[in-house]
Amino acid sequence: MVTLCHVFGVHRSSYRYWKNRPEKPDGRRAVLRSQVLELHGISHGSAGARSIATMATRRGYQMGRWLAGRLMKELGLVSCQQPTRRYKRGGHEHVAIPNYLERQFAGDRAKSGVVR
Repeated sequence: MVTLCHVFGVHRSSYRYWKNRPEKPDGRRAVLRSQVLELHGISHGSAGARSIATMATRRGYQMGRWLAGRLMKELGLVSCQQPTRRYKRGGHEHVAIPNYLERQFAGDRAKSGVVR
């Protein structure tokens, strides 16, 4: 085994780890992966590991934030927050057209503020 590991450039500990891995896939992990994928979709991609772990626990699945983060990494999911919208601040009147009315008009009848 030592010679083969040396020839293929594989560490002996890595070979032993690979050899002792479970034969069949874990059904519980597959269920948790599907839950993580579903919860990430429900949040529109904004939920991180902590949020997903909390939501999964509320649904009855035992999951910590470390496991949620590991499953997100396996699935290639990343938390992405929507940026806040920046609104234009008003207050500057147009230079070429001065504001003669200064909003000093009352709407006592229809179209009373229309200047001709």
